[in-house]
Amino acid sequence: MALEIVPNAVDVDGVTLNGDDHDGHPAEPYDVDVTYEPDESMLSSITGHTDRFLDRELSWLRFNQRVLELAEDDTLPLLERARYLAIFTSNLDEFFMVRVAGLKRRIAAGLAVRAASGMLPREVLESIWTHTRELSERHARLFREEIVPALKEHEIELVRWDDLDRNEQKECKRLFQDRIFPVLTPLAVDPAHPFPYISGLSLNLAVVIRNPKSGTEHFARVKVPPIFERFVPLGNARFVPLEDVIGAHLKRLFPGMEVLEVHTFRVTRNEDLEVEEDDAENLLAALEKELLRRRFGPPVRLEVEESIAPAVLELLISELGVSQDEVFKLPGPLDLRGLHGIADLSHEELKYPAFVPTTHALLAEVESAAPVDVFKATRRNDVLLHHPYDSFATSVQRFLEQAAADPHVLAIKQTLYRTSGDSPIIDALVDAAEAGKQVLVIVEIKARFDEQANIRWARKLEEAGCHVVYGLVGLKTHCKLSMVVRDEPEGIRRYTHIGTGNYNPKTSRTYEDLGIITTNERIGEDVAHLFNNLSGWSRNASYEELLVAPDSLRRGLVDQIHAEIQHHRAGEPSGIRIKANSLVDEKLIDALYLASQEGVKVQLLVRGICALRPGVPGLSDNIEVRSILGRFLEHSRVFWFENAGTPVAWIGSADMMHRNLDRRVEVLVRVPGEESVRSIGRLLDLAFAPTTSAWDLHADATWTRNDGAVHLQEALIESQRRRRPGS
Repeated sequence: MALEIVPNAVDVDGVTLNGDDHDGHPAEPYDVDVTYEPDESMLSSITGHTDRFLDRELSWLRFNQRVLELAEDDTLPLLERARYLAIFTSNLDEFFMVRVAGLKRRIAAGLAVRAASGMLPREVLESIWTHTRELSERHARLFREEIVPALKEHEIELVRWDDLDRNEQKECKRLFQDRIFPVLTPLAVDPAHPFPYISGLSLNLAVVIRNPKSGTEHFARVKVPPIFERFVPLGNARFVPLEDVIGAHLKRLFPGMEVLEVHTFRVTRNEDLEVEEDDAENLLAALEKELLRRRFGPPVRLEVEESIAPAVLELLISELGVSQDEVFKLPGPLDLRGLHGIADLSHEELKYPAFVPTTHALLAEVESAAPVDVFKATRRNDVLLHHPYDSFATSVQRFLEQAAADPHVLAIKQTLYRTSGDSPIIDALVDAAEAGKQVLVIVEIKARFDEQANIRWARKLEEAGCHVVYGLVGLKTHCKLSMVVRDEPEGIRRYTHIGTGNYNPKTSRTYEDLGIITTNERIGEDVAHLFNNLSGWSRNASYEELLVAPDSLRRGLVDQIHAEIQHHRAGEPSGIRIKANSLVDEKLIDALYLASQEGVKVQLLVRGICALRPGVPGLSDNIEVRSILGRFLEHSRVFWFENAGTPVAWIGSADMMHRNLDRRVEVLVRVPGEESVRSIGRLLDLAFAPTTSAWDLHADATWTRNDGAVHLQEALIESQRRRRPGS
């Protein structure tokens, strides 16, 4: 049974091109959801299951519920539980800013197309209101009823203003007078002062004041400055919310007036971008203009403390233009992103044990203190890297730094999707260009929420003499590629790094990713062609060792799945194991269903969204889906096929989503070398072992945590520790 692969026909005119999950925040940006028409060959065996796709938005909410369950897990270190509360907040913020905003835009435009799950946009939105309200209330209760008391037991106290003693209140008064008061700007609302603009995710005080002479009441808004610590330290590990300090001293802001009421509120806005790319030369200017517009997106959520007065809430609803469904009444304090600051306190006994990445064995110099020559090491063996267990600084970063300084290096070609503030990667590229090397950098300036930073890097690189390209019109360049061209006695040699994660030294310490540094000639040739596609007019779409979106990635993966079906029919070893952040693409899901129906065992490790419904009799009996969350963000993408007993593994940047397969430049590389493939196989063996702690997905769309006693990430840390010299 052949599978005909037809690219999803998605009209993106007027619809925001999709972004990526931000650092530590896996919320999925707005994606076009169209009615899916499967291949004719699948109709009889698959399409009778009309409910075979789970809704992607609700699946994401279940992912964030798993994050909340980590915060609820009393076997985890207490400050890590507090951090998971902060991550939950950030995740939900981004979900509203992009996904909910996208649904509202579709509803407003009258786009009543059913999602693959069969739900209309309005039905999805109504379910979101219900689920997010339940999760938000559960999150607030956990903080107030469990985390705060548990912190107090360890002499870390999060208190409110009324809990402060006289000396603490005096210290707060001094802090307010010296530092906070000069920054505050009260904004009145009256006929001469219209209701002020409320910036997205800002924390605000709604203040009701009265003129004692006239008796007239007025409304004013005071923004809580984000430049100060969210929880103000009082000494002796006691902290009070910043808004409490401001609220207690409002008379200083309104002298001669009576302060009647103070209520905290927070607004989430649509922060999706819509950039017209018709004129590539003006893309940078268009994006800068759109970034200014982002600040003024319409509200999509209003959070208020549950004690808010009805009249004040009615005013906020009216002035902000939100519906009752978009109002979330919660116990204070609001905006628990500030718990990151509490989690950073120096109480190591309340955190995960300290972890320090080590240099990969092939890049470690045992007999000398000098750094190993990455080029020499790579000529001997391909280097398969697994971050954060293998140090990014002593592998990928050192690779580029040595290339910049090496007089034999002629050129460096690099993609950049996200990187860190003071990036050594940027510095290395600048050094290389200033040394006279040819440096090409593909900078994706539309990387969601990193647009402004990437514009700065692009200009810095251009000023240093690098050739900077913004990729292809209509496509985001999301692939993770680096190529060094070196002049050696044997001739020109290409050194290539292909990874699953961004070239970001900071996130490399908390994101789990794979990468390979290789001198494989066929891979080098393919990557050279791809860079020419990205920087010039070449449109080579044929590669030997790469699968490249949007040209060949979906087709290549489905062909691999179909090959496993043929192996199974022939009585040869077969099997499919995939590790990804998200699984949404209907064609790939249906191909996996077909493999299951044919008897091929399919194991899926999906961190976030999964639209596939496992365990359905006659459809997905042979499919297992699990999710692993922990101290590191599982971020690598792996596609592993048994291949009749000679396993094949692919790694790369692409998730199984429409945006990755149709509207991005993505790359998967076939991992060279049997030992590297075996290493990936061992990693997957551990991930899918029955004894490994994970969440399992069921046919009814629910996830349950198993009883596994082995924690994947901790086991890998221990394995790395045992490999250290002297251990």
